[in-house]
Amino acid sequence: MVSATELPGGDDTIVALATAAGHGAIALIRLSGARAIPIVRALGASSLTPRHATRVVLTHPHGERLDDALVVWFAAPHSYTGEEVVEISTHGGSVVPALVLAACVAAGARLATPGEFTRRAVLNGRMDLVQAEAVADLINARTTAMHRQALVHLDGGLSRRLNALRHEVIHLEALLAYDIDFPEEDDGPIAPRRITEAAAQLCEALRALINTAPQGSLLRDGVLVVIAGPPNAGKSSLFNVLLGESRALVTAIPGTTRDAIEAVLDRTPVPLRFVDTAGLRETDDEIERLGIEVSTRYLGQARIVLACGSHPDDIAATCHAIGAHTQATVLRVHTKMDLGPAPGSGEDGVVSVSAETGEGLRELLDAIDHAAAVDASAHMPSGAAGDGILITRERHRAGLLAALAELTEFLTVWEQGAVPAPVAAVHLYAARESLTELIGIIDTEDVLDRVFRDFCIGK
Repeated sequence: MVSATELPGGDDTIVALATAAGHGAIALIRLSGARAIPIVRALGASSLTPRHATRVVLTHPHGERLDDALVVWFAAPHSYTGEEVVEISTHGGSVVPALVLAACVAAGARLATPGEFTRRAVLNGRMDLVQAEAVADLINARTTAMHRQALVHLDGGLSRRLNALRHEVIHLEALLAYDIDFPEEDDGPIAPRRITEAAAQLCEALRALINTAPQGSLLRDGVLVVIAGPPNAGKSSLFNVLLGESRALVTAIPGTTRDAIEAVLDRTPVPLRFVDTAGLRETDDEIERLGIEVSTRYLGQARIVLACGSHPDDIAATCHAIGAHTQATVLRVHTKMDLGPAPGSGEDGVVSVSAETGEGLRELLDAIDHAAAVDASAHMPSGAAGDGILITRERHRAGLLAALAELTEFLTVWEQGAVPAPVAAVHLYAARESLTELIGIIDTEDVLDRVFRDFCIGK
């Protein structure tokens, strides 16, 4: 067995627990770097074959037996990070993974920082920055729609679109460079109209991609549906039954819900983000009043509001109370149909439900789905790209807006002839750099820091 003191020095090899901490059958520990193989040899893995699982009795470099594990070696450059990568599958729990992790550190590894494995993959050319973000989105996806879009990004769909836009900017720069450098060629300089048309088309393509941001936001967060009404109107019971679990405290004491409670329900065509809010009423209770203020803020952001009540007067009062705070679609909901039908509920568009029996819930969800689809369509800007590729992060939107602003400025000064062509070309260069930074072709340290700071350790 190789001792820790015999290992070659100078190489930066990282290690992390890649599975969630706590009780579980299996834990996965990952190493990446030039010393990954010597380190696992120090733990007892004397003979490994790339991409084959090898059973190893793991021991600490000091000789203590740790676990009976499986070790897989992914040889560089054909690994996730592009470096030598070793994955150790140990028994789960708290003690065994911690001991194996400590043994790896004792053998020469250092603990990885959040997202460092994926960061190395980007720096080693295994993926670009947009694909790296897709890894985080895939892990954090709360809906199947976001999961599908993250897979599209991970497969390079958005990256290819951004690269195509970048190459169009480069083509535009080439046209301008020909006009600048070879004005006396036999074929004559490039016609100004040709450059104008190319720039205008590129601006439209950028706008189309930027206009997918609202839909991307819906896939990520869901349509905000606020459940509003007076105390004891059955809001929390409705919230719980819609989600299929007890997330909100339900009692007969007025004012129990003191703060807003959120949860996402994965629905088609768009996910729904339900918020259970404090009962709307006048109160001298300071904590309850603060909860009602939170409810008011949510009403201002809502796309759909469920105006709840156990009686038509309560529903009407809720509609009146929320009228000054929201522009959302309002669905009136009689929440306690198991106690008897609300007078006139079948005539005035009120949806009657029972959290106790589940009756009417399907009809309510259908009504919410329909309202959400109509709202999503109404708030989708015209000219959005129609190939299913969406931008789902503010960084994407900001970068595209910066590129569009530079191209728009170029188009203005070019058409007006306000500045010489070499000066106008500066705007094309800036637009290209904005798209380049988005993909991560250039090594921009602060951009990398922003992207990876929210990653989980071990990914």
